[in-house]
Amino acid sequence: MTTETVSRAPLAAGKVALITGAARGQGRAHAIALAGEGARIIAVDICGQIETVRYEMSTSDDLATTGKLVRQAGGQIVTSTADVRSLTDMQDAVKVGLQEFGRLDIVIANAGIGSGGRSTLRLTEQEWDDVLAVNLGGAFRTLKATVPAIKEGGRGGSIVLIGSTAGLRGMRGIGHYSAAKHGLVGLAKTMAIELADDNIRVNCLHPTGVRTPLAMSPLVQQWAAKSPPAQVRNLLPVDLLDPQDISNAIRWLVSDHARYITGISLPVDAGFTL
Repeated sequence: MTTETVSRAPLAAGKVALITGAARGQGRAHAIALAGEGARIIAVDICGQIETVRYEMSTSDDLATTGKLVRQAGGQIVTSTADVRSLTDMQDAVKVGLQEFGRLDIVIANAGIGSGGRSTLRLTEQEWDDVLAVNLGGAFRTLKATVPAIKEGGRGGSIVLIGSTAGLRGMRGIGHYSAAKHGLVGLAKTMAIELADDNIRVNCLHPTGVRTPLAMSPLVQQWAAKSPPAQVRNLLPVDLLDPQDISNAIRWLVSDHARYITGISLPVDAGFTL
């Protein structure tokens, strides 16, 4: 008996993907994964600190490392420092990407922050405003900046909003985060309807806890330790997923294998929402 290696065509060959929050964590993993599938990458990150966020956010060195890793994997990438709270920043990042690669096909709205870790009415107004501005408003501005470029190509496209299991059920102590992630579900469904005639698919992906700098920060670890077990425990015997687990779902969701899937909420959650 002989063993044959089965090869397959890259799932995103010739396409260009823009990813927000790409300096580290999930965003970096998505950039490397899609580059491995033949996509050229526009990697965007704030590379700075937001005052109400009580863990260390990404830096320009982190974004440079993402660029280095994508190139080492044989991919092409252009990086831009941009704040998803600024439409101008996002439009400038898209412009740089188009100048480099000439098209846009895939958008992963991944940028997100966490803060607080206490009951909703104990959150400050600024904590509430910052999380909603990044996690929900940032996705809106990302769509506003990128969709015209996808439409201009006339080839259709795929957009994935990175939600959370907190966008599918309420969670004690992170009311602002949960509210923002629930909002992404409505945004994805509405945009799926509005962009269907242009053959642009819009879906929302909901991870359980993922091993990223946010999930491993003292802020989140303290919140998890104080939470009821049912709020932080997965059904399958795993505490945190790896970023690549989410990237694997994205590979499929943006590919032609999922070409007729739009407007869905896809949990990648080890059974958490059960």
